[in-house]
Amino acid sequence: LVRASLEENDYTVVSIFVNPAQFAPTEDLASYPRTVESDIIKLASVTHGDRRVNAAFVPSVNEMYPNGFTQVVADQIGAFVEVKGLSHQMEGGSRPTFFRGVATVVTKLFHIISPDRTYFGQKDIQQSIVLRRLVSDLVFSHPPSPEHLRVIPTGRDPKDNLALSSRNAYLTPDSRQVAPILYQALETGQHVWKQPHWTDSEKAQRIKKTLESARAVVQEQAEKCKRDGKDVDLKLDYISLSHPKTLENLEQMLDEKDAESIDISEGAILSGAALVSQAKDGKVTRLIDNLLLGFKL
Repeated sequence: LVRASLEENDYTVVSIFVNPAQFAPTEDLASYPRTVESDIIKLASVTHGDRRVNAAFVPSVNEMYPNGFTQVVADQIGAFVEVKGLSHQMEGGSRPTFFRGVATVVTKLFHIISPDRTYFGQKDIQQSIVLRRLVSDLVFSHPPSPEHLRVIPTGRDPKDNLALSSRNAYLTPDSRQVAPILYQALETGQHVWKQPHWTDSEKAQRIKKTLESARAVVQEQAEKCKRDGKDVDLKLDYISLSHPKTLENLEQMLDEKDAESIDISEGAILSGAALVSQAKDGKVTRLIDNLLLGFKL
């Protein structure tokens, strides 16, 4: 993200903030990795010609939430932002208050910094789509358009394509070996989706086979984990196909409507989440990932 900004802009500001509004009371806010000092050192080493990061914005929770903050939504005081219609699907199904927190804190950051362009990672694709709608609907002057919110391809481990994430620090050596299975599952689904034999009249089959093939990869690995004696537990949260603009769940649409009403001409988002841990009381790591099928952001 930083390199992309340095390439396009004379001045780059990086925000570092663990936003409590993105965490439900049952989630890992207290233990979430906080690595500000090492982050600053890494930022200082990234350059593009004579350009480098000009500032790191590292606010406190009190500065961002001056009315105080509680993770219990019903007890919160002050202004919060929601983007209706794009926040309940995909990640929102498992984390119903997450995008309320994202939209609120990013609104504050945009007002504070007034960026000409902003940079987000594809790994959190739903976040980027929600924020582009936020910029459009609330007529932000900075960034001046949804297109000025850049979405950068997911950073991956070069050896096994595991999506890079702060939560990967929770993985034990054994669970780290299992973690790339989510990406492998999505790749399997992508292969099915891209097969050249599909016709427009086979939309229902195409959607079902893509999802079945991807889910089967994770489920097979989960069964293997139960047999191998290492006490690694793998659970699939979801794998879904979504419309790239509305985020409508294509599988649910098949159940509720006929296949003719489903438009896949603009492509689809194949996304998923899985939970991996080791031992009975081991830390649970939530993995997320996605692939773009037939479109670009």
